[in-house]
Amino acid sequence: MTSSWTGALRRYALRKLPPEKLLPEAQPAYMSSWIYVFGVLTVSALVVVLVSGGLLALMGPAWWHVSSVGKYVNSVHLWSVELFMAVMVIHLWGKFFMAAWRGRRALTWMTGAVTFLASIGTAFTGYVVQQNFDSQWISGQAKDALNAVGVGAWFNVLDFGQMLMWHIVLLPLVVGLLTAWHVALVRIRGIVPPIGATGSGDER
Repeated sequence: MTSSWTGALRRYALRKLPPEKLLPEAQPAYMSSWIYVFGVLTVSALVVVLVSGGLLALMGPAWWHVSSVGKYVNSVHLWSVELFMAVMVIHLWGKFFMAAWRGRRALTWMTGAVTFLASIGTAFTGYVVQQNFDSQWISGQAKDALNAVGVGAWFNVLDFGQMLMWHIVLLPLVVGLLTAWHVALVRIRGIVPPIGATGSGDER
């Protein structure tokens, strides 16, 4: 029987990320430190953001402005985004001061940093599709800056339909894929140990 690309891909995935590494039953003792909590908090908040945002996208603007349930889901979406950004910043700075790129983890660090930048764009487009006076003011101010740098022709913040598609399709897809890649790299390379930890297998 000849080998196929699906079999080669399966063997590669199992070699890089075997089940015991993908879903470990135990973690090193230094994982008990509070700084390691913010990564999983970021992912948890992102799940709430995506679920609540999906409901808002399905029901439409009239629902989240008029219906009491819609207003509640809109509030859940807003505050989960606030929590997501807050814990992600703490996670980012915590890993920066821990030099989390040690031990061949540079790509893990870079995917996390790029996810943060993509999240800023996602949050910005979310603000301009609120369909209230806040979004009108933000859009009016942002268009001048974007036109000044020459991107206003294809990224028109005054076009609600375009901004809505950026917010609910393209940017969430980018954030979701980058997050999945980041988590997979964490599983492959392992959790970064504290600086100076001994016997942690940190490859410098």
